[in-house]
Amino acid sequence: MTDYKRSLSFGVSLDPSAGAWDRTRRLARTAEARNLDYLAVQDHPYQPGHLDAWTLVSHLSALTDRISFLTDVADMQLRPPVMLAKAAMSLSVLTDGRIQLGVGGGGIPDAIASMGGPARRGQDMVAFAEESLGLIRTALTGGVVRLHSAYQSIDGYRAGPVTPKPVGLWLGAQKRRMLAATGRLADGWISPLNIYVPPLAVPSRQQIIDEAAVEAGRDPRSLRRIYNVIGVIGDHGDGPGLVGDVQQWVETLTQWVVELGFDTFIFWPATNPQHQLTLFADEVVPAVRERVDALRSGR
Repeated sequence: MTDYKRSLSFGVSLDPSAGAWDRTRRLARTAEARNLDYLAVQDHPYQPGHLDAWTLVSHLSALTDRISFLTDVADMQLRPPVMLAKAAMSLSVLTDGRIQLGVGGGGIPDAIASMGGPARRGQDMVAFAEESLGLIRTALTGGVVRLHSAYQSIDGYRAGPVTPKPVGLWLGAQKRRMLAATGRLADGWISPLNIYVPPLAVPSRQQIIDEAAVEAGRDPRSLRRIYNVIGVIGDHGDGPGLVGDVQQWVETLTQWVVELGFDTFIFWPATNPQHQLTLFADEVVPAVRERVDALRSGR
């Protein structure tokens, strides 16, 4: 693969569990104080212990000043696309542009059905997701949204409010048809966790995205590439995902930039989140930035 030469960004995934709320708030403030770029919030509202993703993002946005937020990823089967765009645009206005909209087609159909969703699967889910991406795109640009299809009926919604900065539309995907939709329609690809899409599986997925982008007349370099990375920084034995000392993390993330094409990393600490976040932000992130800059400049 290739280095798409996009600017690097880094974030941390926040635990949406109601019982972890105090820790989550502290983690959000630490991430901002240490100059990370994103706070990411997963969206599994059918989990009884989880806070609603948009409610959590909205609340945390009032407790922070600079750091941006990413839904990682919002479920389009449970959140009507035009309303999802409205929520993102509204919060972007209220936060001076600190919102990126990560969306997904809905990967757990039975759980979606438990909340009254349609539980689409396979090609049906993909077709709905592609249609929804188009609707969200139109709404995010402030256009008039009109569509009558087998999935949705929207009769001339005039979208707004106008946002101070564009809201990025990033798609979570791991299979061929959704990856191709990413290349055609989205501003970026959100890869599932590195334990679900391991590094060796990334090049083939990037190729699908790139080919679809080119066929749609788009430059593949215009898309962001986001990797959700679970792991442990330090010697903690056998943990999930990437486990190793700071040097190993720096070397690995650098490799994932210049060889796999990622530009954004969302850290999912597998243990002791506050300490792990500090190590990530203070030691790993600046070293990766420096190493990538050196490689790109030929130093």
